[in-house]
Amino acid sequence: MSSPKRRGPKPLADILGELFATRGYGRLRGLKELEDAWNAAVGEPGCRQTRVGEVRRGVLNVTVAHPTLLEELAAFQKPALLAALRRDAPGTVIHDIRFRVGPIDPTEGGPKARSGR
Repeated sequence: MSSPKRRGPKPLADILGELFATRGYGRLRGLKELEDAWNAAVGEPGCRQTRVGEVRRGVLNVTVAHPTLLEELAAFQKPALLAALRRDAPGTVIHDIRFRVGPIDPTEGGPKARSGR
């Protein structure tokens, strides 16, 4: 541990750590890692019909395009999805997944963007 009375140059690792924390780079990298892990775990076409949200207190919030897919994910795939996320996104602690039905942005390559509806 460095002392506040210590004189001299700061280690580069300390400076970079402070910069990353200040700018939020670690959080952005963790979000990208989580999105990639989710897309791999849910597969096609599920990744185009879902959107990863925030993780609050270990609960990942996922928006789903329609109730049928929500039921499929929540009732049948949730344990496998949790295992895959824990394995492929180790930087994010996830205890549970909460699904909700909502709009999925069609500009992100969803089904509506392709069909022209």
